[in-house]
Amino acid sequence: MNAPADPQFAARIRASFGRQKAMSLIGARLTLVEPGRTEIALAYREDLTQQKGFIHGGIIGMIADTACGYAAFSLMPAGCSLVTVEYKLNILAPARRALLARGEVVKAGRTLTVARGEVYADDGGHVATMQQTLMMLPGTPDTPE
Repeated sequence: MNAPADPQFAARIRASFGRQKAMSLIGARLTLVEPGRTEIALAYREDLTQQKGFIHGGIIGMIADTACGYAAFSLMPAGCSLVTVEYKLNILAPARRALLARGEVVKAGRTLTVARGEVYADDGGHVATMQQTLMMLPGTPDTPE
């Protein structure tokens, strides 16, 4: 695994996550920040479910996308930002419980980073898997324009 380019990466990620209104809206919490790896926890709530009572696939995608994004961001230099270029999400089982999304960098490049995300239920069940590509935007702050 690559070393972080910014020794203050964890503080930068926590500050950025704190500005994510979408994560606040769904009640997601950033629970782990390491070089190339992050985790996001989400409690089960009925207002996050689809018609059958499972956590909506869009919500599963949100936490997996965000976990992968911050895993990638942890290895990028200060003063940059990133965007998701694409991802593929496979939902493996209905999400009926609290969730934990783990994002991990597979390969960090100069511009593009490939990350892998896994989402687990709090009973250990494997809910979803994701592969994602992210693009670094050098000289573009990670704050509103």
